[in-house]
Amino acid sequence: MTMPSKAWHPYNSLPAKPLPLSVIATQGHYLHLASGEKLLDGIASWWTAIFGYNHPALVEAIAQQSKQLSHVMFGGLTHPAAEQLADTLAQLSPATPSVFFSDSGSVAVEVALKMARQYWQALAKPDKKRFVALKQGYHGDTWGAMGVSDPDSLHQQFRDASAQTFFAVAPLTGFNREDNNNSDLASVKRLFEQYHQQIAAIIIEPIWQGAGAMNFYRPDYLTQLRQLCDRYQVLLICDEIATGFGKTGKLFAHQHAQIEPDILCLGKALTGGMLTLAATCTSTAISDAISNHPPHRFMHGPTYMANALACACANASIRLLHDIDWQPKVDQWQTDMNSAFKGLAIIEGVTDTRVLGHVGVIEMASPALAAAVQPLALASGLWLRPFGNWVYLTPAYTMNNSEREQLFMTTIQTVQQACRQKLSANPEAI
Repeated sequence: MTMPSKAWHPYNSLPAKPLPLSVIATQGHYLHLASGEKLLDGIASWWTAIFGYNHPALVEAIAQQSKQLSHVMFGGLTHPAAEQLADTLAQLSPATPSVFFSDSGSVAVEVALKMARQYWQALAKPDKKRFVALKQGYHGDTWGAMGVSDPDSLHQQFRDASAQTFFAVAPLTGFNREDNNNSDLASVKRLFEQYHQQIAAIIIEPIWQGAGAMNFYRPDYLTQLRQLCDRYQVLLICDEIATGFGKTGKLFAHQHAQIEPDILCLGKALTGGMLTLAATCTSTAISDAISNHPPHRFMHGPTYMANALACACANASIRLLHDIDWQPKVDQWQTDMNSAFKGLAIIEGVTDTRVLGHVGVIEMASPALAAAVQPLALASGLWLRPFGNWVYLTPAYTMNNSEREQLFMTTIQTVQQACRQKLSANPEAI
Protein backbone atom coordinates (compact mmCIF):
# COMPACT_ATOMS: atom_id res chain seq x y z
CA MET A 1 0.00 0.00 0.00
CA THR A 2 1.38 3.38 -0.99
CA MET A 3 1.76 5.75 1.94
CA PRO A 4 0.34 9.25 1.43
CA SER A 5 2.95 11.86 0.59
CA LYS A 6 4.04 14.27 3.31
CA ALA A 7 5.21 16.79 0.70
CA TRP A 8 2.87 19.79 0.47
CA HIS A 9 2.65 21.01 -3.11
CA PRO A 10 2.17 24.63 -4.28
CA TYR A 11 -1.35 26.01 -4.40
CA ASN A 12 -2.73 22.69 -3.19
CA SER A 13 -4.10 20.79 -0.23
CA LEU A 14 -2.35 18.01 1.69
CA PRO A 15 -2.68 15.40 0.36
CA ALA A 16 -2.60 16.99 -3.06
CA LYS A 17 -5.68 16.86 -5.29
CA PRO A 18 -5.26 15.67 -7.92
CA LEU A 19 -2.24 13.57 -7.07
CA PRO A 20 0.94 14.95 -8.66
CA LEU A 21 2.65 12.96 -11.40
CA SER A 22 5.86 11.27 -10.33
CA VAL A 23 8.79 12.36 -12.53
CA ILE A 24 11.81 10.06 -12.32
CA ALA A 25 13.95 11.63 -15.03
CA THR A 26 14.13 14.51 -17.47
CA GLN A 27 15.79 14.48 -20.85
CA GLY A 28 15.84 17.18 -23.50
CA HIS A 29 12.34 18.63 -23.52
CA TYR A 30 10.61 15.62 -21.95
CA LEU A 31 9.50 14.57 -18.48
CA HIS A 32 9.80 10.81 -17.85
CA LEU A 33 7.19 9.50 -15.45
CA ALA A 34 7.34 6.59 -13.01
CA SER A 35 4.44 5.09 -14.97
CA GLY A 36 6.71 4.71 -18.00
CA GLU A 37 5.11 7.53 -19.99
CA LYS A 38 6.92 10.63 -21.19
CA LEU A 39 5.49 14.11 -21.57
CA LEU A 40 6.67 16.95 -23.78
CA ASP A 41 6.97 19.98 -21.48
CA GLY A 42 5.15 22.93 -23.02
CA ILE A 43 5.85 25.38 -20.18
CA ALA A 44 9.53 24.71 -19.35
CA SER A 45 8.92 24.19 -15.63
CA TRP A 46 7.28 27.55 -14.96
CA TRP A 47 9.28 29.40 -17.62
CA THR A 48 12.74 28.44 -16.37
CA ALA A 49 14.17 25.57 -18.46
CA ILE A 50 14.76 27.64 -21.59
CA PHE A 51 17.33 25.13 -22.97
CA GLY A 52 15.34 22.06 -21.98
CA TYR A 53 16.53 19.71 -19.25
CA ASN A 54 20.02 18.49 -18.35
CA HIS A 55 21.78 20.57 -20.96
CA PRO A 56 25.40 19.29 -21.02
CA ALA A 57 26.91 22.77 -20.68
CA LEU A 58 24.96 23.46 -17.49
CA VAL A 59 25.49 19.98 -16.05
CA GLU A 60 29.23 20.32 -16.66
CA ALA A 61 29.38 23.78 -15.07
CA ILE A 62 27.74 22.50 -11.90
CA ALA A 63 29.91 19.38 -11.81
CA GLN A 64 33.15 21.30 -12.20
CA GLN A 65 32.15 23.89 -9.60
CA SER A 66 31.15 21.17 -7.13
CA LYS A 67 34.63 19.69 -7.29
CA GLN A 68 36.16 22.96 -6.22
CA LEU A 69 33.66 24.91 -4.09
CA SER A 70 29.98 24.14 -3.66
CA HIS A 71 29.04 26.87 -1.21
CA VAL A 72 30.58 29.36 1.13
CA MET A 73 28.89 32.11 3.11
CA PHE A 74 28.93 35.45 1.29
CA GLY A 75 29.29 37.46 4.49
CA GLY A 76 32.93 38.53 4.59
CA LEU A 77 33.87 36.05 1.84
CA THR A 78 33.55 35.95 -1.93
CA HIS A 79 34.33 33.54 -4.77
CA PRO A 80 35.07 33.75 -8.50
CA ALA A 81 31.72 32.42 -9.75
CA ALA A 82 29.77 35.18 -7.98
CA GLU A 83 32.20 37.92 -9.00
CA GLN A 84 32.04 36.79 -12.63
CA LEU A 85 28.23 36.67 -12.60
CA ALA A 86 27.96 40.13 -11.04
CA ASP A 87 30.29 41.53 -13.71
CA THR A 88 28.28 39.85 -16.47
CA LEU A 89 24.93 41.13 -15.20
CA ALA A 90 26.40 44.63 -14.86
CA GLN A 91 27.48 44.45 -18.50
CA LEU A 92 24.05 43.23 -19.61
CA SER A 93 22.30 46.02 -17.70
CA PRO A 94 24.73 48.96 -17.39
CA ALA A 95 22.13 51.18 -15.70
CA THR A 96 21.95 48.78 -12.73
CA PRO A 97 25.54 47.60 -12.14
CA SER A 98 25.27 46.97 -8.37
CA VAL A 99 24.21 43.34 -7.99
CA PHE A 100 22.72 41.76 -4.85
CA PHE A 101 22.16 37.98 -4.99
CA SER A 102 19.41 36.03 -3.27
CA ASP A 103 17.74 32.64 -3.35
CA SER A 104 14.51 33.14 -5.30
CA GLY A 105 12.45 35.60 -7.29
CA SER A 106 10.16 36.47 -4.39
CA VAL A 107 13.17 37.30 -2.23
CA ALA A 108 14.65 39.41 -5.04
CA VAL A 109 11.46 41.48 -4.90
CA GLU A 110 11.68 41.77 -1.11
CA VAL A 111 15.26 43.00 -1.54
CA ALA A 112 14.17 45.57 -4.13
CA LEU A 113 11.49 46.97 -1.83
CA LYS A 114 13.96 47.24 1.06
CA MET A 115 16.54 48.91 -1.19
CA ALA A 116 14.01 51.52 -2.27
CA ARG A 117 13.04 52.35 1.30
CA GLN A 118 16.59 52.43 2.59
CA TYR A 119 17.62 54.67 -0.31
CA TRP A 120 15.09 57.34 0.66
CA GLN A 121 16.05 56.98 4.32
CA ALA A 122 19.65 57.69 3.31
CA LEU A 123 18.49 60.85 1.52
CA ALA A 124 16.68 62.04 4.65
CA LYS A 125 13.24 61.36 3.17
CA PRO A 126 11.95 58.62 5.49
CA ASP A 127 8.30 59.35 4.67
CA LYS A 128 8.85 57.92 1.17
CA LYS A 129 8.15 54.36 2.20
CA ARG A 130 4.99 53.29 0.38
CA PHE A 131 4.73 51.59 -3.01
CA VAL A 132 2.63 51.78 -6.13
CA ALA A 133 1.82 48.54 -7.94
CA LEU A 134 -0.43 47.60 -10.83
CA LYS A 135 -3.72 45.75 -10.74
CA GLN A 136 -3.36 42.27 -12.25
CA GLY A 137 0.30 42.29 -11.19
CA TYR A 138 2.03 39.37 -9.50
CA HIS A 139 5.44 39.58 -7.81
CA GLY A 140 5.70 36.48 -5.62
CA ASP A 141 4.34 34.73 -2.56
CA THR A 142 6.45 36.05 0.33
CA TRP A 143 4.87 38.77 2.49
CA GLY A 144 6.36 41.87 0.92
CA ALA A 145 6.00 40.47 -2.60
CA MET A 146 2.34 39.70 -1.88
CA GLY A 147 2.00 43.26 -0.63
CA VAL A 148 2.70 44.64 -4.11
CA SER A 149 0.69 41.97 -5.94
CA ASP A 150 -2.96 42.46 -6.86
CA PRO A 151 -4.92 41.37 -3.74
CA ASP A 152 -7.89 40.45 -5.94
CA SER A 153 -5.83 37.80 -7.75
CA LEU A 154 -3.89 34.98 -6.03
CA HIS A 155 -3.61 36.42 -2.52
CA GLN A 156 -7.14 37.22 -1.44
CA GLN A 157 -6.61 35.44 1.90
CA PHE A 158 -3.78 37.87 2.72
CA ARG A 159 -5.23 41.20 1.64
CA ASP A 160 -3.78 42.96 4.67
CA ALA A 161 -0.29 42.47 3.22
CA SER A 162 -1.13 45.12 0.64
CA ALA A 163 -2.91 47.56 2.95
CA GLN A 164 -0.26 50.25 2.48
CA THR A 165 0.17 49.79 -1.28
CA PHE A 166 -1.41 52.11 -3.83
CA PHE A 167 -2.79 50.17 -6.81
CA ALA A 168 -3.07 51.75 -10.26
CA VAL A 169 -5.24 50.32 -13.02
CA ALA A 170 -3.61 47.65 -15.16
CA PRO A 171 -2.07 48.63 -18.49
CA LEU A 172 -4.46 48.21 -21.38
CA THR A 173 -4.02 44.91 -23.20
CA GLY A 174 -2.17 44.87 -26.50
CA PHE A 175 1.55 45.08 -27.31
CA ASN A 176 0.79 46.91 -30.56
CA ARG A 177 -2.07 48.95 -29.14
CA GLU A 178 -2.18 52.63 -29.97
CA ASP A 179 -3.85 54.46 -27.12
CA ASN A 180 -4.14 58.20 -27.45
CA ASN A 181 -5.82 59.01 -24.16
CA ASN A 182 -3.47 56.95 -21.93
CA SER A 183 -6.25 56.33 -19.44
CA ASP A 184 -4.22 53.62 -17.72
CA LEU A 185 -1.28 55.99 -17.17
CA ALA A 186 -3.64 58.66 -15.86
CA SER A 187 -4.27 56.40 -12.87
CA VAL A 188 -0.54 56.29 -12.06
CA LYS A 189 -0.20 60.04 -12.57
CA ARG A 190 -3.00 60.81 -10.11
CA LEU A 191 -1.35 58.68 -7.45
CA PHE A 192 2.04 60.31 -8.04
CA GLU A 193 0.55 63.82 -7.96
CA GLN A 194 -1.23 63.21 -4.69
CA TYR A 195 1.17 60.94 -2.81
CA HIS A 196 4.67 61.31 -4.29
CA GLN A 197 6.05 62.49 -0.96
CA GLN A 198 5.03 59.11 0.50
CA ILE A 199 5.93 56.89 -2.47
CA ALA A 200 9.31 55.19 -2.57
CA ALA A 201 8.86 53.28 -5.83
CA ILE A 202 6.50 51.75 -8.33
CA ILE A 203 7.00 48.07 -9.18
CA ILE A 204 5.94 46.61 -12.51
CA GLU A 205 6.33 43.56 -14.72
CA PRO A 206 7.54 45.16 -17.97
CA ILE A 207 5.50 44.44 -21.12
CA TRP A 208 4.18 41.07 -19.89
CA GLN A 209 2.04 40.82 -16.76
CA GLY A 210 2.53 37.14 -16.00
CA ALA A 211 0.66 35.02 -13.45
CA GLY A 212 -1.83 37.77 -12.61
CA ALA A 213 -3.10 38.46 -16.12
CA MET A 214 -1.06 36.91 -18.95
CA ASN A 215 -1.37 40.37 -20.46
CA PHE A 216 0.99 41.99 -22.98
CA TYR A 217 0.98 45.78 -23.11
CA ARG A 218 2.51 48.55 -25.22
CA PRO A 219 6.10 49.77 -24.82
CA ASP A 220 4.93 53.41 -24.82
CA TYR A 221 3.35 52.75 -21.42
CA LEU A 222 6.84 52.15 -20.03
CA THR A 223 8.29 55.17 -21.82
CA GLN A 224 5.76 57.50 -20.25
CA LEU A 225 5.91 55.75 -16.88
CA ARG A 226 9.67 56.37 -16.75
CA GLN A 227 9.01 60.06 -17.41
CA LEU A 228 6.45 60.19 -14.60
CA CYS A 229 8.88 58.52 -12.20
CA ASP A 230 11.54 61.09 -13.01
CA ARG A 231 9.11 64.00 -12.65
CA TYR A 232 7.80 62.93 -9.25
CA GLN A 233 10.99 61.38 -7.82
CA VAL A 234 9.66 57.84 -7.64
CA LEU A 235 11.98 54.88 -8.22
CA LEU A 236 11.09 52.42 -10.99
CA ILE A 237 11.45 48.73 -10.09
CA CYS A 238 11.28 46.38 -13.06
CA ASP A 239 10.41 42.85 -12.00
CA GLU A 240 11.92 40.82 -14.85
CA ILE A 241 11.95 37.52 -13.00
CA ALA A 242 9.52 36.02 -15.51
CA THR A 243 10.27 38.29 -18.49
CA GLY A 244 14.06 38.30 -18.46
CA PHE A 245 16.54 36.47 -20.70
CA GLY A 246 14.72 36.74 -23.99
CA LYS A 247 11.18 35.60 -23.32
CA THR A 248 9.43 38.63 -24.87
CA GLY A 249 11.85 39.02 -27.79
CA LYS A 250 14.30 41.32 -25.99
CA LEU A 251 16.93 40.21 -23.50
CA PHE A 252 15.03 42.22 -20.88
CA ALA A 253 11.45 43.26 -21.56
CA HIS A 254 11.97 46.92 -20.57
CA GLN A 255 14.30 47.22 -23.58
CA HIS A 256 11.23 47.24 -25.83
CA ALA A 257 10.74 50.80 -24.58
CA GLN A 258 14.46 51.70 -24.46
CA ILE A 259 14.15 52.79 -20.83
CA GLU A 260 16.34 52.10 -17.81
CA PRO A 261 15.02 50.92 -14.44
CA ASP A 262 16.35 52.07 -11.10
CA ILE A 263 16.13 48.53 -9.74
CA LEU A 264 15.97 45.31 -11.77
CA CYS A 265 14.87 41.92 -10.39
CA LEU A 266 16.05 38.75 -12.14
CA GLY A 267 15.45 35.04 -11.52
CA LYS A 268 13.74 31.99 -13.08
CA ALA A 269 15.71 31.47 -16.33
CA LEU A 270 18.87 32.99 -14.82
CA THR A 271 20.27 29.47 -14.31
CA GLY A 272 18.48 27.87 -17.25
CA GLY A 273 16.07 26.20 -14.84
CA MET A 274 18.77 24.12 -13.11
CA LEU A 275 19.11 25.75 -9.67
CA THR A 276 17.41 28.46 -7.69
CA LEU A 277 19.08 31.87 -7.85
CA ALA A 278 17.96 35.47 -8.15
CA ALA A 279 19.54 38.90 -8.38
CA THR A 280 18.41 42.40 -7.53
CA CYS A 281 20.43 44.87 -9.59
CA THR A 282 20.39 48.56 -8.82
CA SER A 283 21.86 51.86 -9.96
CA THR A 284 25.11 53.22 -8.58
CA ALA A 285 23.15 56.19 -7.22
CA ILE A 286 21.13 53.85 -5.00
CA SER A 287 24.02 51.66 -3.86
CA ASP A 288 26.18 54.72 -3.16
CA ALA A 289 23.47 56.46 -1.14
CA ILE A 290 22.87 53.37 0.99
CA SER A 291 26.59 52.73 1.43
CA ASN A 292 27.52 56.32 2.31
CA HIS A 293 24.83 57.00 4.91
CA PRO A 294 24.07 55.35 8.25
CA PRO A 295 24.05 52.45 8.84
CA HIS A 296 26.49 52.40 5.87
CA ARG A 297 25.34 48.95 4.76
CA PHE A 298 22.32 47.37 3.10
CA MET A 299 20.40 45.48 5.75
CA HIS A 300 19.74 42.14 4.13
CA GLY A 301 21.72 38.88 4.03
CA PRO A 302 20.38 35.52 2.76
CA THR A 303 22.24 32.50 4.13
CA TYR A 304 22.67 30.91 0.71
CA MET A 305 23.31 34.20 -1.05
CA ALA A 306 25.48 33.79 -4.18
CA ASN A 307 25.62 30.00 -3.88
CA ALA A 308 28.66 28.96 -5.92
CA LEU A 309 26.94 26.10 -7.77
CA ALA A 310 24.07 28.35 -8.81
CA CYS A 311 26.38 31.20 -9.84
CA ALA A 312 28.54 28.86 -11.94
CA CYS A 313 25.39 27.50 -13.57
CA ALA A 314 24.12 31.04 -14.27
CA ASN A 315 27.42 31.99 -15.87
CA ALA A 316 27.18 28.95 -18.14
CA SER A 317 23.51 29.66 -18.88
CA ILE A 318 24.22 33.23 -20.02
CA ARG A 319 27.05 31.97 -22.24
CA LEU A 320 24.75 29.31 -23.65
CA LEU A 321 22.07 31.89 -24.36
CA HIS A 322 24.58 33.68 -26.58
CA ASP A 323 25.88 30.45 -28.13
CA ILE A 324 22.44 29.24 -29.27
CA ASP A 325 21.73 32.65 -30.88
CA TRP A 326 18.52 33.03 -28.90
CA GLN A 327 17.06 36.06 -30.71
CA PRO A 328 16.12 34.39 -34.03
CA LYS A 329 14.87 31.34 -32.11
CA VAL A 330 12.48 33.45 -30.04
CA ASP A 331 11.42 35.41 -33.14
CA GLN A 332 10.61 32.11 -34.84
CA TRP A 333 8.57 30.97 -31.86
CA GLN A 334 6.49 34.14 -32.14
CA THR A 335 5.89 33.57 -35.85
CA ASP A 336 5.05 29.90 -35.42
CA MET A 337 2.70 30.38 -32.46
CA ASN A 338 0.85 33.22 -34.16
CA SER A 339 0.33 30.96 -37.17
CA ALA A 340 -0.70 27.96 -35.06
CA PHE A 341 -3.23 29.93 -32.99
CA LYS A 342 -5.05 31.49 -35.95
CA GLY A 343 -7.63 28.74 -36.20
CA LEU A 344 -8.52 28.94 -32.51
CA ALA A 345 -10.11 32.38 -32.81
CA ILE A 346 -13.31 30.86 -34.23
CA ILE A 347 -13.66 28.16 -31.55
CA GLU A 348 -16.59 28.71 -29.20
CA GLY A 349 -15.05 28.82 -25.73
CA VAL A 350 -11.86 30.60 -26.81
CA THR A 351 -12.15 34.33 -26.13
CA ASP A 352 -8.68 35.50 -27.24
CA THR A 353 -5.25 34.35 -28.34
CA ARG A 354 -2.08 36.43 -28.05
CA VAL A 355 1.62 35.86 -28.57
CA LEU A 356 4.78 37.78 -27.75
CA GLY A 357 8.24 36.30 -28.11
CA HIS A 358 8.05 32.67 -27.02
CA VAL A 359 4.97 33.22 -24.81
CA GLY A 360 1.64 32.10 -26.24
CA VAL A 361 -1.67 32.61 -24.42
CA ILE A 362 -5.04 31.04 -25.20
CA GLU A 363 -7.69 32.76 -23.12
CA MET A 364 -10.71 30.57 -22.39
CA ALA A 365 -14.25 31.58 -21.47
CA SER A 366 -13.94 30.21 -17.93
CA PRO A 367 -11.40 28.72 -15.50
CA ALA A 368 -13.26 25.40 -15.65
CA LEU A 369 -12.86 25.28 -19.40
CA ALA A 370 -9.12 26.04 -19.16
CA ALA A 371 -8.71 23.35 -16.48
CA ALA A 372 -10.44 20.81 -18.72
CA VAL A 373 -7.58 21.11 -21.19
CA GLN A 374 -4.93 19.63 -18.86
CA PRO A 375 -6.14 16.00 -18.57
CA LEU A 376 -6.69 15.89 -22.33
CA ALA A 377 -3.18 17.18 -22.93
CA LEU A 378 -1.74 14.60 -20.51
CA ALA A 379 -3.52 11.80 -22.32
CA SER A 380 -1.87 13.04 -25.52
CA GLY A 381 1.65 13.21 -24.06
CA LEU A 382 1.88 16.94 -23.33
CA TRP A 383 2.52 18.70 -20.02
CA LEU A 384 0.54 21.92 -19.64
CA ARG A 385 -0.62 23.58 -16.43
CA PRO A 386 -3.44 26.06 -17.18
CA PHE A 387 -4.45 28.53 -14.50
CA GLY A 388 -7.28 31.00 -14.30
CA ASN A 389 -8.77 31.42 -17.76
CA TRP A 390 -5.47 30.80 -19.52
CA VAL A 391 -3.87 27.93 -21.34
CA TYR A 392 -0.35 29.12 -22.03
CA LEU A 393 2.83 27.97 -23.74
CA THR A 394 6.31 29.01 -22.63
CA PRO A 395 8.42 26.26 -24.23
CA ALA A 396 12.16 25.85 -24.24
CA TYR A 397 13.84 27.89 -26.95
CA THR A 398 15.58 24.79 -28.26
CA MET A 399 12.77 22.43 -29.35
CA ASN A 400 13.28 20.86 -32.75
CA ASN A 401 10.70 20.99 -35.56
CA SER A 402 9.00 17.70 -34.72
CA GLU A 403 8.65 18.71 -31.07
CA ARG A 404 7.19 22.07 -32.10
CA GLU A 405 4.70 20.28 -34.33
CA GLN A 406 3.70 17.97 -31.48
CA LEU A 407 3.36 20.94 -29.11
CA PHE A 408 1.14 22.97 -31.41
CA MET A 409 -0.95 20.10 -32.73
CA THR A 410 -1.66 18.66 -29.28
CA THR A 411 -2.42 22.06 -27.73
CA ILE A 412 -4.86 23.01 -30.48
CA GLN A 413 -6.56 19.61 -30.54
CA THR A 414 -7.01 19.47 -26.77
CA VAL A 415 -8.38 23.02 -26.60
CA GLN A 416 -10.88 22.16 -29.33
CA GLN A 417 -11.78 18.90 -27.60
CA ALA A 418 -12.30 20.58 -24.22
CA CYS A 419 -14.61 23.14 -25.78
CA ARG A 420 -16.63 20.48 -27.60
CA GLN A 421 -17.00 18.32 -24.50
CA LYS A 422 -18.07 21.19 -22.26
CA LEU A 423 -20.54 22.49 -24.81
CA SER A 424 -21.96 19.03 -25.39
CA ALA A 425 -22.35 18.33 -21.65
CA ASN A 426 -23.69 21.76 -20.76
CA PRO A 427 -24.45 24.39 -23.42
CA GLU A 428 -24.41 27.06 -20.69
CA ALA A 429 -20.84 26.17 -19.62
CA ILE A 430 -19.22 28.30 -22.32
